[in-house]
Amino acid sequence: MGDSSDIPASRPLDHPLPAGMRDLLPEQAAARRQLSRKLLECFALYGYAVVTPPVFEFAEVLERGLGTLAPADVLRFIEPESGEVAALRPDMTPQIARIIATRLRGRPPPFRLCYEGTVVRRRSGRARKHRQIPQVGVELAGVSAPHGDLELLALTADALRAAGLGQFTIDLGNAGVARALLSPLSPETQSRVSEALAHKDASEVAAACSAVGAPNAEALAALPGLHGGRDALVEGVGRLATSPAAAQAKSLLALFDAAASGGLGGHLTADLGEVRGFAYYTGAIFHVYAAGTGDAVGSGGRYDALLGRFGWALPAAGFGLDLDRLAEALLSIGSEEAGSVRVVVVGGAAHPSLADLRARGLVAVAIQDRNAALVWARAWGFSHVLDASEWVDAKTGASIASPMGERGDR
Repeated sequence: MGDSSDIPASRPLDHPLPAGMRDLLPEQAAARRQLSRKLLECFALYGYAVVTPPVFEFAEVLERGLGTLAPADVLRFIEPESGEVAALRPDMTPQIARIIATRLRGRPPPFRLCYEGTVVRRRSGRARKHRQIPQVGVELAGVSAPHGDLELLALTADALRAAGLGQFTIDLGNAGVARALLSPLSPETQSRVSEALAHKDASEVAAACSAVGAPNAEALAALPGLHGGRDALVEGVGRLATSPAAAQAKSLLALFDAAASGGLGGHLTADLGEVRGFAYYTGAIFHVYAAGTGDAVGSGGRYDALLGRFGWALPAAGFGLDLDRLAEALLSIGSEEAGSVRVVVVGGAAHPSLADLRARGLVAVAIQDRNAALVWARAWGFSHVLDASEWVDAKTGASIASPMGERGDR
């Protein structure tokens, strides 16, 4: 370990972090932990068990299941012990696939696994300043469509409600629609048409198809307008009835209706022209949106081909929730947790009230001087000061009743 002379003199130390990295201060870290806990507790009610993958793996393993991520998104380095190329995880799903196919191979499917952790990506979305993305999510392997898809949609909605978000939209799509219509085209034309579909640019879709005499041109040109509620899906099923995407369009309508029958009708929209991840996902895909944030709160879908890349072909689907985006959405509606009781006891470390409060499950620390206790409590977000038998509100300094519903000495 070097001394202070090892630090370049020109580097400012007030915020010495690489671009896109950040610290979470105590209040921020506590809020994130509380949000994660609510989501994981909801996942547990559905039978999902927590796994914790490593923060980096050999690049070759991760790249088997990168899905929609480009290789340029991945941060690689040489692992000193082996000399092999390793990578910081840009996505949890390939890691869960590896765990299922290797470490859990002796257990019977289905597999219901969930996770919490940070992924790291080199590039940023339009609304994202950070390269480290905190996520919680689930993976369901061994349950085919539509049953697995419906379970994940119900779990998504319940998890968001458990977090305190009542208003949200789940936008459904089917990756097979775009794949079926684009498959006859060259990679270059596929890329051009996909870009136009992503921007709902019907004229550019038509121009790109016309330039190469593309089959399915009429169906592709219709996709940008086939999004909205159930009526848009019904129209899409009719317009794609004679196209290679007919079965996928019908499947999406059936999933929409089944999810609506399960109580999600007020949260659903659909988009037959969704192209994000169509080269990776094999069936249903969805994105979750909420007011107050500039990007999707979460996303997921079906990727039945993924487990086969790790040696065990199983149907699979999953979703991830972005904790930053979810926190923004909650903040926009004024959803704040009621402050927990955290007490500064005026006295020494042997004060008998400390043990009593901790036995009740309350955070308690000791500071000798009353004035210093009030200052410290306010700075560190403690709610109360206890001086002898007097309870004091840390914010106002006023005497109050005991936060346990009692007065005076406990």
